[in-house]
Amino acid sequence: MALGRSASRHVLLTVALAALVSLLASTSALSVQAADAGRVRIMHASPDTPPVDIFVDGQKAVSALAFPKDTGYVTLPAGLHNVKVFVSPSDGAGTPALEADLTIVRGKDSTVLAVGEVGKATLGLLPLEDNNATPATGKAHVRLIHASPDAPAVDVGVAGTSVKVFSNVAYKGVGAYTPVDAGSYNLEVRPAGATTVALAIPGLGLKDRTVYTVVAVGLRADNSLKVVPLVDANAPAPTAPHTGTGLTSTSSNIALLPFFAVALAILGIGAFATPALARSRRS
Repeated sequence: MALGRSASRHVLLTVALAALVSLLASTSALSVQAADAGRVRIMHASPDTPPVDIFVDGQKAVSALAFPKDTGYVTLPAGLHNVKVFVSPSDGAGTPALEADLTIVRGKDSTVLAVGEVGKATLGLLPLEDNNATPATGKAHVRLIHASPDAPAVDVGVAGTSVKVFSNVAYKGVGAYTPVDAGSYNLEVRPAGATTVALAIPGLGLKDRTVYTVVAVGLRADNSLKVVPLVDANAPAPTAPHTGTGLTSTSSNIALLPFFAVALAILGIGAFATPALARSRRS
C-alpha cells in the first residue's frame, strides 16, 4: 500500500533524525575518548648511548631516536603504561637498556628523559610533569633541566650581570618554570655560587606567550656541554571573529554539516528544497 505524502515525510524525518542522533552519539564518544588522555614527550639525553627504539606497552612507538633529539608530544590514554628502551634496531625482545612504568594523567603533559652514561649508575629515565599554561601577554615561561651526568650543580644567569634565572640546579634537577619578558637573551651557565662561565648561551629567543624547557646535556669531561631548547607550548592562535552562526570551527561541527544538509534535502526544507520539489508540494 502506497504511503501518503505526509506519512512519507514522517518516515523520512524519523530516518534523518535517527542518523543525526547516531552521529551526535559517536561524536560525543570521540570527545570523551580524547578527554580521557594525556600527552608525553620523550627525549634522548644520554650522551654516550646510541640511537634507541622505544616500546610502549609492548608496541614500538619510536624508532632510532638519537641524542639529543625528542619525540615531541604524543597522546596516550590516561593510566599506567610500560615504557622500554632498547638500543636500535630492536624488535623489543630481550632485556631493555631502560624500563619504567609511566602514569599518564588525564589532561596533563609530561616529559621523560633518558639520562646518564652507559654502564653507570647515572643511567636512567627521568619523568617530569610539565606545566603548559599560557603565559601572560608579553611574557614567556622557561624552565631548566640539568641532564649532564658529570657536571656540577649550576646557576644560569644573564651574561655580564649578577642576575640569576636559575640557582643551584644539580644533575637530574629542575629549575621551575619562570616567567620572563619575551625577547632575546644572552645567558651563562656557571658552577653554582661561582662567577666563571662554563657555557655561554647567546641569543636565546623566547617568544611572547610561549613555554620553553631548556635542557643542559653532554659531558663536561669532553667539552660537549650544550643546551637544547624545547618548545613546550606555543602562543594560542588568535580567536576567529564571531560570525553569528552559532557554530565554531571545530572538526565535530564540520563533520556534522553534510548530515544536516542531507537531512534538510530529504525533507525539502529551506535552501535545500529544489524548485521541482517545491512545485510537487504545491500540487
